[in-house]
Amino acid sequence: MTMDFTPVLTYAVPMDQFIQDWNPTVAQLADLTNASIDGFHAMLRDLSDTDVVIVPTDPDARDDAAADPADRDLAWTIAHNVVHATASGEEYAAVAAELARGIDFHGRPRFETPWQAVTTVAQCRQRLEESRRIRLASLQMWPDRSDLRKGYTPCKASGWVNAQGIFAWGLVHDQGHRAQIAKILRQVRPFHVETAAALESASQMF
Repeated sequence: MTMDFTPVLTYAVPMDQFIQDWNPTVAQLADLTNASIDGFHAMLRDLSDTDVVIVPTDPDARDDAAADPADRDLAWTIAHNVVHATASGEEYAAVAAELARGIDFHGRPRFETPWQAVTTVAQCRQRLEESRRIRLASLQMWPDRSDLRKGYTPCKASGWVNAQGIFAWGLVHDQGHRAQIAKILRQVRPFHVETAAALESASQMF
């Protein structure tokens, strides 16, 4: 199964409206989770450990939410993108499971592996598989008759979302970071420009 989240990623369509038009099932969310994780794995193919920790040139780098102020203008490596994307997907999946069970949002259940500790392709792949397991397990917590009226506003740009919407935000976030990794690949592997272009195009459809 594939899904193009570009309208939501670019904020052209509110997530709640996107979800109302789509109304995804738990099985569809699971299929898209697998496709998203598989997409990250494909981008790591043939990379070396050095490739995933090369700091790319990114004049637009800005992370106001960085825990360390010194990292706010730091360009992200491929490994950093993997660590951050998986942490967000897991956070949104955990919130979604509680909303689906009729529990009000009560804070962000976020844990992010320190990006400095992930320095090899094998570690990136392990992090991806751990995230796959966590996200798919969270979907098993959804009741057969999930509460889709319960929701919250994770940020102003998002607007209100229910369990389906916040879980989908994890997939949207993944798509954005796969696109970022594709751009990095153009720098770390310039002789694979065609491959990077193909992966960047493919990253828009998961």
